[in-house]
Formats: sequence, structure tokens, C-alpha cells
Amino acid sequence: MSVSRETERLAAYAGLLRKWNPAINLIAPSTIAQIEARHIADSLHLAEIAETAEDNWVDLGSGGGLPGIVVAIMRPDLDLTLVESDRRKAAFLRNALRELALPRAKVLCNRIETLDRLDAANISARALAPLPQLMAYVERHLSPSGTAWLMKGRNWQAEVSQARDDWKFDLKTHQSATDPDAAILEITGIRHA
Repeated sequence: MSVSRETERLAAYAGLLRKWNPAINLIAPSTIAQIEARHIADSLHLAEIAETAEDNWVDLGSGGGLPGIVVAIMRPDLDLTLVESDRRKAAFLRNALRELALPRAKVLCNRIETLDRLDAANISARALAPLPQLMAYVERHLSPSGTAWLMKGRNWQAEVSQARDDWKFDLKTHQSATDPDAAILEITGIRHA
């Protein structure tokens, strides 16, 4: 796929977020003007960091599709599953996948904790839950050799410290491309402490 086709799809996706957001609140209304510069740029950074990821990818708590839809656009070779329990947001995601012609991506409208184990090679999450809680979701659905790609805000270091009370894991951090205090956590080897 050419870069221009990816750019076209990203622009179309931004348009869908703007169109649907007033009705469903997919992203904070105060950040609408920053869709490309913040939301999509963050997700593009994740796709770039995870460029060698293989097999399947699960995006937990997809909401408006960040980072899941952006990963699907940039990595059409991956089988991608977007997990979102809110029916209206799941409907948005299904519509977006159809309009953006992303046939290898699908939506599961379920609660993360009630889903059968997904055994994902890669899991992403953004603005879903504090890391100690998020680790239980990730551990439930990540294959033993898999990688979690977790987008965390300014409190990421405190969250990592708290998560280590109950979990052991290998961690590689990547500074956010849009916020010097935020990070993408690349986590492997997850096990109970």
C-alpha cells in the first residue's frame, strides 16, 4: 500500500471521528482540534515502534479506535480485533472499518473480563485503566510470548511501580512523540509476582 493511500485513510478516519464525536463522545471534546496532532500522531508512533509485530493484534477498550484503527491502517497485514463494550462505540468502530476498507479488522462488543481468552501476539490499550488493573486484562488475553503496547500518560512511572507489587514483567519504554512526560510501555514476560 502506498503512503498516499494510508494518508488518505487516516484523513478519512479523522473525519469520521469529527462527525460521530458529538453524538457518542469518542474522544474528549476539548481535544477535537488535536485529532491529527495528538490522537492520530500518538497512534502512528505506536505503529512505528511496533513495526516488526507479527500475527494478531488485539486493541482493548478501543473506544473511538485509538490506537487500533490507526494500527489497522498502517499494518493491513495483521489480523486486528477491536474490543469495546459500549454498543454505540462498537457500532462506530464497525462503520469505520467498513468505510476505511479494513477487512482484516473486526470488532468484539464485549467486556474484556468476560471474553474467552484471545491469546493475542500483541495487545494495545490507550486511556483504558491504571496499569495495575490493566495488567490483569492484558495477562488474560496475551499469549505467553506476546507483547503488550500500552500508551500511558504522565503518571506512567508511578503506575509501573504500583503494578510491580502484583506483577513481574519486562519493560521497555518509548517516550511519547506528542508529550515528553507520557510513554508507550512495551511489556513482555508477564507473570504474577
